[in-house]
Amino acid sequence: MAVCARLCGVGPSRGCRRRQQRRGPAETAAADSEPDTDPEEERIEASAGVGGGLCAGPSPPPPRCSLLELPPELLVEIFASLPGTDLPSLAQVCTKFRRILHTDTIWRRRCREVLHRYRHILGLWQPDIGPYGGLLNVVVDGLFIIGWMYLPPHDPHVDDPMRFKPLFRIHLMERKAATVECMYGHKGPHHGHIQIVKKDEFSTKCNQTDHHRMSGGRQEFRTWLREEWGRTLEDIFHEHMQELILMKFIYTSQYDNCLTYRRIYLPPSRPDDLIKPGLFKGTYGSHGLEIVMLSFHGRRARGTKITGDPNIPAGQQTVEIDLRHRIQLPDLENQRNFNELSRIVLEVRERVRQEQQEGGHEAGEGRGRQGPRESQPSPAQPRAEAPSKGPDGTPGEDGGEPGDAVAAAEQPAQCGQGQPFVLPVGVSSRNEDYPRTCRMCFYGTGLIAGHGFTSPERTPGVFILFDEDRFGFVWLELKSFSLYSRVQATFRNADAPSPQAFDEMLKNIQSLTS
Repeated sequence: MAVCARLCGVGPSRGCRRRQQRRGPAETAAADSEPDTDPEEERIEASAGVGGGLCAGPSPPPPRCSLLELPPELLVEIFASLPGTDLPSLAQVCTKFRRILHTDTIWRRRCREVLHRYRHILGLWQPDIGPYGGLLNVVVDGLFIIGWMYLPPHDPHVDDPMRFKPLFRIHLMERKAATVECMYGHKGPHHGHIQIVKKDEFSTKCNQTDHHRMSGGRQEFRTWLREEWGRTLEDIFHEHMQELILMKFIYTSQYDNCLTYRRIYLPPSRPDDLIKPGLFKGTYGSHGLEIVMLSFHGRRARGTKITGDPNIPAGQQTVEIDLRHRIQLPDLENQRNFNELSRIVLEVRERVRQEQQEGGHEAGEGRGRQGPRESQPSPAQPRAEAPSKGPDGTPGEDGGEPGDAVAAAEQPAQCGQGQPFVLPVGVSSRNEDYPRTCRMCFYGTGLIAGHGFTSPERTPGVFILFDEDRFGFVWLELKSFSLYSRVQATFRNADAPSPQAFDEMLKNIQSLTS
């Protein structure tokens, strides 16, 4: 305390109790939730009383105040200027100091000033883990900067909240140096290293990878399987799914000592968007749940994979919705007929092709790898990507009926009021608990591909908007249905500086896996 007093240039005095007398009702009520006095505060006040009263001489000493009497705003300024190594001790002085040291302002400033070299890593990042990708959120948390890896809930519970685990942390303790710790594995924090490659890219390296290993590779795999899938291998009867799980474990284990991260932004939002853009969890057949970013680009909406799989890797577009072509679903009985739904969608696809030809653009949704996305809406063929092509029932594309996107959004209408919805017989769904009413449907496309992103092909399908936080996609060629549910977590430092920066980011993450 004496050190703190000297630092701020004030001396001791009584006054803590006088300050309590001057508190308003709100402050008094808040103070009642804690003990009336803190032992250390009483000690400070007692020492302040010595020599703190009136002297016998003709002139009394000038009035002085205690640190405890200073307003919280001033204490925040004082504490923010102290060395990081002093703050844990300061938090033990008294309850008031401990409360003030939980102020975000102190730690944000320390992140900017003390750890200036790491201030650029706050925000959202996508790790380079081959086709699997990921979602990392770097935040200031108390005495640390922590990198949290966000994971989808266990398949097929798409409405459950996201899971997360720490990958690394940086101590906010030293003024000129910082301690980086790797948090991977089950043996606690250990020595790590962070290298800032450039403004929108950094890498982490673990210097003690033995902390990641468990005794016996089989036990390590079983532990990973419980964390990743919430089940044991004996619970998974589908042979193809077992192969995909084992493949992912072997592949991702190679990246446990060194990872590179590239910045990603949340999509910008506009008043005329169909729904609020953002991150969604989606079902992808045997690949489980994956994270998709929904963004709007004029008359098109796009779903870009943040996490991926060996068929359609992270960074690729999994669906693209043509908001100019609305689909009117038939009555409930005819919705059960897959052939009827297919007929409607294929008619819309033919209409889209004719419009493209009349507009002087290359016809067809074509086969082949998807090129860079156009940042402005264009009547050219929709681009989209989807999960795997094969027995695991991954995405395909949706269909739609001609119409105007803005008009559709302004008339949440016939479909928007809750049209009954049911999947056609023969269409598989990982989650049978899908909504039974929808607002509206649009034509769209998706990309399916073989293992290793071979022979990618755009196929038609139906985009179904259920509500503000859920949508679905019927993949016609795969006879499969994906359900998407909004990620409800709040992410700071994740907004794109401009729409152009967001479009450039999408282009960059796609090019890494093209």
